[in-house]
Amino acid sequence: MYRYDEFDHDFVQARVAEFSDQVKRRLAGEITEDQFRPLRLMNGVYLQLHAYMLRIAVPYGTLNSRQLRMLG
Repeated sequence: MYRYDEFDHDFVQARVAEFSDQVKRRLAGEITEDQFRPLRLMNGVYLQLHAYMLRIAVPYGTLNSRQLRMLG
């Protein structure tokens, strides 16, 4: 089973911070929905019938029990 290392952790933290900033800018009205759409789609957030769906990426296709419980 793949073991996540410091690179993986840092990469995920950077992506989370980047998308969080994009969401804050959208909520503050700094960017329009049309500008935000490609950003949210690249991050797996889809609008379906007036509600958002989040696509979860599982790096290397493996989850440990702690990660699986976090998703639940």
